[in-house]
Amino acid sequence: MTEAELIQGLNRGDAKAHKALYEKYAGLMLGICLRYLKNQMDAEEVMLTGFVKVFQHIGQFENKGSFEGWIKRIMVNEALGFLRKKEPLHLAIEKDVLHIATEANAEQDLAIEDLLRLLHELPAGYRAVFNLYAIEGYSHKEIGDLLNISEGTSKSQLSKARAMLQRRLQDQEFITL
Repeated sequence: MTEAELIQGLNRGDAKAHKALYEKYAGLMLGICLRYLKNQMDAEEVMLTGFVKVFQHIGQFENKGSFEGWIKRIMVNEALGFLRKKEPLHLAIEKDVLHIATEANAEQDLAIEDLLRLLHELPAGYRAVFNLYAIEGYSHKEIGDLLNISEGTSKSQLSKARAMLQRRLQDQEFITL
C-alpha cells in the first residue's frame, strides 16, 4: 500500500489502513515517545493516544511536507502534553550550575538503552528541550512556543542539558578524556 493509498484509506476510516499505519510507524513513534517519557508504559500510552489523534484528524493532513513528519509532530505534542501533566517542565536549577563541563570526545558508540537512560536522568525541562532541539530539529523559537518559555530559556536549558549529559558520560566512564 502506497502512502497515498494509506492516507485515502485512513480518510475513509478503513480498518486495514489503520492497521497498516500502526504496523508501519509504531516502532518509530514508540522510540520518539520513549525519548520524552521515563517509562515504557507511559510511552506506550502516549503513542496509542497519538495514533488515535492521527486517525481522528487525518483530514487535517494537507499533503504539505512529510506524512511521517506530521505523525511525529503529533507524537511529540502528545508526549509534551503528558509531561506537562505528570512532570513539571520548569527549569530545574542544579546546585552546581557554575560547574563548567569539559569538551568530551564522543567517538564511542553507546547502546540505545544507555542513551535513553541518560536522557531519562535529565530533569523534564532539560529533556524536553534537548529532544526537541537536538533530535527533532525544532528551533529555539519553536521550542519556546511549544513549551511556553522564552527563546533564551530554551537555549539555556539546552546548554545545561548538554553539560549535564557530558558530566554523566564522564562520571560513568563512557568517555575517556
